[in-house]
Amino acid sequence: MIESGQIKKLHRVLVADDQELNRDILGMILEDYYDVIYAENGSQALELISENIDSLSIVMLDIFMPGMDGFEVLCRMKADEDMKDIPVIVLTSEKSAELKALELGAAAFITKPFDIHEVILARVGRMIELSDGKRLISSAERDRLTLLYSRNFFLEYAGRLFESFPGKHFDAVAINIEQFHSINAINGRDFGDRMLRVIGDEVNAFLSGTEGIASRPEADRFHILCESLDDYRPLLDRLQKKVDSVSPNVSIRLRMGVRKWDEGANPVLMLDQAHAACNMARGSFNKPLRIYDESIRQKETLDQRMINDLRAAIEERQLTVYYQPKYDIRVDPPRLSSAEALIRWRHPELGMISPGSFVPLFESKGLISAIDDFVWREAAAQISKWKERFGVALPVSVNLSRVDMFDSTLIGTLVGLVTENGLDFKDIKLEITESAYTNNAKKLLNIVDRLRDTGFEIEMDDFGSGYSSLNMLSAMPIDVLKMDMRFIRDIETNETDRMMVTLILDIAKYLDVPVVAEGVETQGQLDMLRGAGCDLVQGYYFSRPLPPDEFEKLMEKELCAPA
Repeated sequence: MIESGQIKKLHRVLVADDQELNRDILGMILEDYYDVIYAENGSQALELISENIDSLSIVMLDIFMPGMDGFEVLCRMKADEDMKDIPVIVLTSEKSAELKALELGAAAFITKPFDIHEVILARVGRMIELSDGKRLISSAERDRLTLLYSRNFFLEYAGRLFESFPGKHFDAVAINIEQFHSINAINGRDFGDRMLRVIGDEVNAFLSGTEGIASRPEADRFHILCESLDDYRPLLDRLQKKVDSVSPNVSIRLRMGVRKWDEGANPVLMLDQAHAACNMARGSFNKPLRIYDESIRQKETLDQRMINDLRAAIEERQLTVYYQPKYDIRVDPPRLSSAEALIRWRHPELGMISPGSFVPLFESKGLISAIDDFVWREAAAQISKWKERFGVALPVSVNLSRVDMFDSTLIGTLVGLVTENGLDFKDIKLEITESAYTNNAKKLLNIVDRLRDTGFEIEMDDFGSGYSSLNMLSAMPIDVLKMDMRFIRDIETNETDRMMVTLILDIAKYLDVPVVAEGVETQGQLDMLRGAGCDLVQGYYFSRPLPPDEFEKLMEKELCAPA
């Protein structure tokens, strides 16, 4: 049971009455249980309500007061967004005033003169209890940041929307912010929250006056159910323009997926399909809007098939680790110096599946660790085999995903593989993608330090592909920098790309770390990279990724050739 002193701290009551005797009586009844404040007229009551808006639980309001009467106070409260939900108990001796007070928002009445004190106390207590319950529901109903519906309430109202308007066609819309975790990491959470509020406000404005509803179910994800539109590009442009106007110095890109209405459509399934379409637009600056269609449905089916078949792929060794050689171009001719391990999947029914199809899928579903573990074990065993045959260990780079980095058994697993296969720690190089650094950077830095202290070398993969390149490079202890292949693709024809490559190489030289350039395909690219001071390259100019037996033949040719 709550003691009276505890209740007083929790609930504040305003008594507004022009008669001092009435204020004294109500104070005597309530002050042992509540924090009571007093107003002598309507104007003073409104002032106190405004000053105590966040702490006021209930207003006890006399109707007939000189100057501003209780009716006017009720009108003002009803019209004010912050005051309208505060419950009001009207104090009156006039039965004729009750109907008007109810129409203006009064919740209950206490008749003058005051008689049974216990009844008054019980009525106030019950009204506060109901109000607290309503506020609790209200806080669960809305997302605190954007004031859009929370996920569960949105889904409930979505079902009601379809039932209430069976003759209307509603489309499902999903919206995401590209690389929102990176934006938060660089610009701070307050900036990210402001962007979410801006989008929420604009979505609310778009739906104003319509039957549509919207939600922010999580992070940077927004859902909308709205009456069907022929073209959703104007909505996306409207949201993008609003975001650009409030963040002119930060590049923020939105993407959108739409599931159009059809007969018998289920709102929950439609929203899932809109989200799938939105995911298809990820990373596509030229096509940020996708409409759910048969091609996306087929991809969803294939994705689910791959998820279902993952265990069999590992157990039945449908997976194979390929190796792409890396060449040291500081010498002439270039010399084979290491390799990168890359996964391939030959499905018994679907044939060879591109890693571009299943790796991002398993990453998004939190299943990539099973693939990574398979690659680590295969690569460690293969390095050991080649070491035994050729008398030298050719280092191999393997990938660590964000999921791997926060696995408490990671270091023990990697150390075990090195020990079991008779390797040195530098025989297995650990690649961490730049995007991983923006997810709990402090903890990740600690893990990287521990891996390096153990003896492993760390490679920053895909450098330059995200928002955090220079920011993280200044903090992250690394041993090798891998330049994103998008910079290499057009360096022969694009002056900006050439300048970026030169800048990255200069930064790496200052930090005294070697650079690997990925995706080298032509003699011209190779010559430019060598001239700019690049250390290592990989790409189809030298070799495609090779299965183990073919890579072994390459090693035999390269390592055993006469000097």
